[in-house]
Amino acid sequence: MKIKHRYLMLIGGLAIFAGCQNNKSVPAEKAITAAEIKKYISALANDSMMGRKPFTAGEDKAIKYISEQFKLAGLEPGNNGIYFQDVPMVQITSTPSPVMEITGGKTPLSLHATTDFVTFSRREVDSVTLKNSPLVFAGYGVVAPEYHWNDYAGLDVKGKTVVVLVNDPGFKNGDPTFFKGDTMTYYGRWTYKYEEAARQGAAGVLIIHQKEPASYGWEVVSNSNTGAKLYLQQKDKHMNRCKVEGWITEDMGKKLLAEVGITGDFRALARKKDFKAIPLKQSVTLTINNQLKYSTSHNVIGTLKGSSQPGEYVLYTAHWDHLGVGKPNAKGDSIYNGAVDNADGVAAIISVAKAFNKAKEKPKRSIVFLAVTAEEQGLLGSEYYATHPIYPVNKTVADLNMDALGDYGETKDIAVTGKGQNDLEDYVDENSKSTRA
Repeated sequence: MKIKHRYLMLIGGLAIFAGCQNNKSVPAEKAITAAEIKKYISALANDSMMGRKPFTAGEDKAIKYISEQFKLAGLEPGNNGIYFQDVPMVQITSTPSPVMEITGGKTPLSLHATTDFVTFSRREVDSVTLKNSPLVFAGYGVVAPEYHWNDYAGLDVKGKTVVVLVNDPGFKNGDPTFFKGDTMTYYGRWTYKYEEAARQGAAGVLIIHQKEPASYGWEVVSNSNTGAKLYLQQKDKHMNRCKVEGWITEDMGKKLLAEVGITGDFRALARKKDFKAIPLKQSVTLTINNQLKYSTSHNVIGTLKGSSQPGEYVLYTAHWDHLGVGKPNAKGDSIYNGAVDNADGVAAIISVAKAFNKAKEKPKRSIVFLAVTAEEQGLLGSEYYATHPIYPVNKTVADLNMDALGDYGETKDIAVTGKGQNDLEDYVDENSKSTRA
């Protein structure tokens, strides 16, 4: 069986979770068409949406459009009579000192903002300062009991700044069973590095960037970690986080480590089972000034009630936000339209909603269509829904997320990214075998 588009593959898979069969009188390729998908993408990626950044007029236009399309698709308001879930956030614009000073080594180092380092602070205060904070190389910065791994064992980092590597010890280790080999676990994510350093009581945390294990270049780090950033509001105003979070370039990381004789493949050194954190005998000084803005963004949510098991739920999700208005390109265009990331995902879930509503055989389980905010800022809308679910998590059977749909035409194969980390792939495998029979 040829699959016309990747989103059609997901519709076929949904029959398993929703408890309904494919409607033979309305084939999927007729219920959902490329022309319809394109129509929604064109509207969401239009310049009038201003790049759909949260906290802007672009958000207001985007969520209004999505809620209207949910209504036209026959969906009921998903949150006690309304189509929106409030997501309280704080916008923090962090401006670090132009130079980060590293002293105490043989040669003092002056790192320059954006070129050599990027830093920010989640703490909701006007400014934070690291003053001669001792630097410690903590390997991958990982505490993973299930792998018998603890980079912080016997280490007191209070008042200190830890320097850690991106990704996890399994990457290029040669053993696919150790931290899942080259498949990154959550321990390899930059978000985890910051969280663990905070749990350990560190004053600061700096990740050494390397392109291969990070899977992106320095320009991505620099562009993503400068200017205004959004965070979910917290009761403690993020005072439980490190004062300073950030990245340094690989070249600067090498210079830091070379001061204590660490040269060559320091990743191999850090993934040795007997690795112990190494004081770098250097200190960092840096100040970050913050500008704070409090506001509320929104998830958009609509539901289709199940016919016989309405108390169980299948979620279709996609993030509606993008990057807004930024630096002009060579043609003078400053609007980041986000057609692929992720107007097409939202277009897909709107089309799926319409297809379900038109089907003669209704799904047995309730279907929830959720367009979430602030994905580009760190999956914030998804995190907020997960911690403030409108529908019980223990009654939620599956979440099929759509992000950056493929446009490569007909396919005969199903690709699973991150294989082995999601139970749903078992159903995909079973369903793909049945369609090949």
